[in-house]
Amino acid sequence: MIKPTRHALALALTAVVLGATACGGDTGSPAAEGSEDNQLVGLFRIAAGACEGTELQGSYFRMVQPGGTLDDGPFVANGDSACADQTVTPMTPGSDGGLRTGVFQAQPEPAFDAAGNSLSGQIVQPQKWFAVAFGLATNPTDPQAEVAAAAPQIRADGTELTGNLESLAASWNGQHFNQGSPKPGGARPGLTAGPSGTYDSATGNYTLEWSSQIVGGPFSNFTGIWHLEGTFEPGTADQEDS
Repeated sequence: MIKPTRHALALALTAVVLGATACGGDTGSPAAEGSEDNQLVGLFRIAAGACEGTELQGSYFRMVQPGGTLDDGPFVANGDSACADQTVTPMTPGSDGGLRTGVFQAQPEPAFDAAGNSLSGQIVQPQKWFAVAFGLATNPTDPQAEVAAAAPQIRADGTELTGNLESLAASWNGQHFNQGSPKPGGARPGLTAGPSGTYDSATGNYTLEWSSQIVGGPFSNFTGIWHLEGTFEPGTADQEDS
């Protein structure tokens, strides 16, 4: 069975060197260019997930069944996953190349095609999940809870990444599921944790993980685990092109 790399204690990741340059010593570094009050504003470009035998590389998603744990599951098996361990679904970067901070990557209108497949493809390409594709978007009004949500924020605190992804929502089969952490309004129900991660200011390489327990609807109390990795590219809050 594939053992994806996750960090213990509810996704609190061990840090790598952020370096003194993030504090303002070297304005040419990615951290200095992309941060304000330690905020990393720009594009978290996603490295595509890939399964090589029993090894998993890149970005992926998996889901914990109700009553399970983040480390041991039990996990939901996705018959459409290309991995030998079908509890893991690799993700491929979308049209924007990844997750933007400081701005929304809102779902389109309509949000679904006639078969219920998600049309949200800016962050990641819609991925098949039980024969129907799910997508991700960040929306100023959460489509499940119908409340206001903040644009994604990721900050570098010393050697760690933390932040707020409350506006992140998954869309699937004509339905919406908030998959942010915290939830809009700041709550962290059940196994909801993170985001947390690592960042190398010299290379821009990052890892970012969080978990989000679904509240209400047909998948209530199931928990999504999200792992992104790739390279951070600094930008501005109103930047549209990577």
